[in-house]
Amino acid sequence: MCDNEDDLYRERLPNVCGSVGSKARTCCSISTVHKYLPVTDWLPKYQWSFLPMDLVAGLTVGLTAVPQAIAYGAVANLPPAYGLYSAFMGGFVYILLGTCKDITVGPTAIMATMVRPYVDGDPAYAVLLCFMSGCIIFVMGLLNLGVLMRFISVPVTTGFTMAAAISIATGQVNSLFGISSSSSGFLNSWIYFFGHLSQIRRNDAILGCCTLVLLLLMRQVKDLPLPFKSVLKYISLSRNAVAVVIGILLCYLLKKDGVLPFLVSGTIQPGLPPFKPPPFHTEDPTTGAPISFGGMISNVGSALASIPLLSILESIAVAKAFSKGKVLDASQEMIALGVSNILSSFFSSMPITGSFTRTAINNASGVKTPLGGAVTGAIVLMTLAFLTSTFAYIPKATLAAIIIAAMFFMVEYETIGEIWRAKKRDMLPFLVTVFTCIFWTLEYGMVVGIVFNALFLLYKSMKPQFHLENEKYNGIELTVADIKGSVDYAAAEYLKLAIVSHVTNQKDTAAAPTLVVIKGHEIASIDTTVALNLKSLREDLAMLQCDLVCWNWSIPAAGVICRMDRKLRSMFKFSKSFADLMQIIADEAQESCASIAVELSQ
Repeated sequence: MCDNEDDLYRERLPNVCGSVGSKARTCCSISTVHKYLPVTDWLPKYQWSFLPMDLVAGLTVGLTAVPQAIAYGAVANLPPAYGLYSAFMGGFVYILLGTCKDITVGPTAIMATMVRPYVDGDPAYAVLLCFMSGCIIFVMGLLNLGVLMRFISVPVTTGFTMAAAISIATGQVNSLFGISSSSSGFLNSWIYFFGHLSQIRRNDAILGCCTLVLLLLMRQVKDLPLPFKSVLKYISLSRNAVAVVIGILLCYLLKKDGVLPFLVSGTIQPGLPPFKPPPFHTEDPTTGAPISFGGMISNVGSALASIPLLSILESIAVAKAFSKGKVLDASQEMIALGVSNILSSFFSSMPITGSFTRTAINNASGVKTPLGGAVTGAIVLMTLAFLTSTFAYIPKATLAAIIIAAMFFMVEYETIGEIWRAKKRDMLPFLVTVFTCIFWTLEYGMVVGIVFNALFLLYKSMKPQFHLENEKYNGIELTVADIKGSVDYAAAEYLKLAIVSHVTNQKDTAAAPTLVVIKGHEIASIDTTVALNLKSLREDLAMLQCDLVCWNWSIPAAGVICRMDRKLRSMFKFSKSFADLMQIIADEAQESCASIAVELSQ
C-alpha cells in the first residue's frame, strides 16, 4: 500500500503567486542591485593596489585592440575607422554591467565575418545590426533566457569556432600575398588565390609571411628560460602592436616618390565618431534610391537571429573560460552585452561581443577588475583623435598576418582531443558543424550543428534504456521490465511495442509470461502520452492473458495515471522487496478466487 495514497490523486502545481510575491519582495533589495549593476558590488571593495595592475592590463589590451579593430573593420568590408568606432564603448559599459573581470567587449573576427555579407558598401547596415542585435540580446537577458545556451553542446561550439577560424584565416590569404580580392568564404578565397597567382606582390608576400612568423615566435618569447620574465611576458602580449609599428615604419621608410611599397589599409577618417542615433533608413549605394527601415530589415533577414545568437554564444563561451571559481550569470552577461551593442551603435559601431584573444591577454596581464576596460577604451579614443594619419600606413599584409596568427590559437585543440578521447560519437556533431560552416555559411552551419545534435537527444529519448528479463517465481512465469532513467512522450510508443512484442513472441511457448512487472523507481514523472500508452498496454496484455503491474513507481509518476483513470490504481504496487510484491499479488489472486467462489455458490 502507498504511504501517501492521497498524493496519487492530488497534483502539485507551482505556487505562482508565491513566486511572484517573492520576486516582488526582492526586486528592490541590495542583492538585486548588485545582480543587475555589478559595479556596486566590486567598486566599494576596490583597493589602490589593484590600480597599477588594471592600468597595465588595459594598456596591453589597448595595444592589441587598436590593430585588431582596424583589421576587423577590413574583414567586415567597412572603412577601417568603423573597426575603431566599435572598440571603445563596450569596455566602458562592461565596467558597470559585466560580471567577469577579464572580459573585453569589442569587434571580433567572427562578428566581422558575419556582418560582411550584409554591408555591401553601406556601413548603415552594420550599425543597424549592432543596434538591433543589442536590443534582442538585452531583452533576452531581461527574460532570463541565458539558460537557452545550455542547449548548444560543446562539440557544436567547438566545431563552429574551428570552422570560423579556418574561414576567417582563409579570407586573409589573398591580402597576405598582396592580391586585391573582395572574395570571401573558404572555397571562393582559395579559388581566387590560385586563379590569380600572377598578381602576387613580392614585397607584400615577404612582409606578410615574415610578420606571421614574427607573431608566432613572439608568442613563445614568454616561455624562454631567460631572466626578466615579466618584461618578456609583456613583449609577447604586445606582439600585435610591435608588428603594426614595424609595418608602418617599413612602409613609410621604403616609399619612393610618394609610391608605397605595400598595399595599405587606406586613410582612416580622423576624429572621434559623432554621437547620433543608428540609421533607420539609407540609400542604395548604386542607384541612390531610398531604403526604408522595413527595407533594411528585409535585406538583413536572418542576420537578426544569427548575429545575436552567435554574439551571445561567443561572449558566454569566453566568460565561462575565464570565470574560474565563480558562478557565471549568463543572463546578466547578456544584459551587459546588449547594452554595450545598443550604446555602441550610437557611435557608428558594428556588432560587438566578448573577444577571446583580448580577454586572454587581459587575464595574462593580471587584471584585477573590469576597470581595465576604461584604459583600453581611452587608448582607442586617443588613437582616433591623434594617430589616424599614422595608421593609414598600415600594410594590408600586416593586418592579414595579425588575423591569421590569432586564428591559429582560436581553435580549441585540447577540447577536440578531449571529445575524441571521451566519446567518439560526439565527433559527429562536431564534424557536421565544421563542414557545414566552412562549405555553406557560418550562421546556417551553426543551425545545422544544433539541429543535428538535437536529433541525438531525440533519438536517445525515443529509445529509453530498459531491460526485459523472463523469470519464474513460485510457478508464475513473468517478465520484468527494468527501466533506467525517465520516459517521455517520444518513448511511450516504443516502450509499449517492445513489451507487447516480447510477450507475443513467447505466447505459444512453455515460458509464456502471465505477468509483466515494470520497475519504475527511477522514473521521476511522466506525461499524458505515456499514461495513455500504459493504459493501452494494459488492455493489449489483457487480451494476451497477461497482467500488468507497475512496481514502486514514484508518487508523481503514478499519480498521472491514477488521476487520469482511477480504475488503473490497482496496477500500482508498493513493497520493500520483490518477494513482498509477489506475496501481495498472490494474496490478491486468492482473494479474487474466493470472491468468485462465493458468487458462484450463491
